[in-house]
Amino acid sequence: METLTELFPGLTEEQQAQFARMEQLYREWNARINVISRKDMDNLQLHHIVHSLAIAKVISFPPGSTILDVGTGGGFPGIPLAVLFPACRFTLCDSIAKKIKVAQAVAEGLQLDNVTCVNARVEELKGSFDYVVSRAVTDLATFYPWVRGKVRNAVFYLKGGDLDEEIATCARRCRIDPARFYQANISGWFHDPWFAEKKIVIISQ
Repeated sequence: METLTELFPGLTEEQQAQFARMEQLYREWNARINVISRKDMDNLQLHHIVHSLAIAKVISFPPGSTILDVGTGGGFPGIPLAVLFPACRFTLCDSIAKKIKVAQAVAEGLQLDNVTCVNARVEELKGSFDYVVSRAVTDLATFYPWVRGKVRNAVFYLKGGDLDEEIATCARRCRIDPARFYQANISGWFHDPWFAEKKIVIISQ
């Protein structure tokens, strides 16, 4: 827990306990249903939990906010963010049933009453959300049309590498003003070499 408590010194005792329990739950469930590669399980905290929480370095979701996690897989970035922002409501969406089963089990194991897990394609969801979060499910030009009309404030998209061309393509194909895109380098907050090329793409609405 040293990594998390150093990076997020304001964690309550309850939140610290939930993050510790989260690691245990993912190890138990991943042995049954593989949602994280076996070789990456030893890096669970850094590569999955801390990576998800990078979004909290660029926004503190206001209490009462609704957040949609698209292509959540086993619950990233939604579940770590739900622990960090207990006054917000998170909807975790994935089209693969076995992945949502893991996310649901972890949410229940952590007693997160602010999380709803949905087995569906995002295009099928009704209504809109204050924010959308996601972690590299596809290229931005494919992703953005899925959530267009479903997000009121901003999209936060975790992805790595040189994204300038991908952003330009998304802006052109989706007819978005390029000024609405912003890239934040995660290495500015998290100094482990693994984060060297990891970024958050923010698309304001």
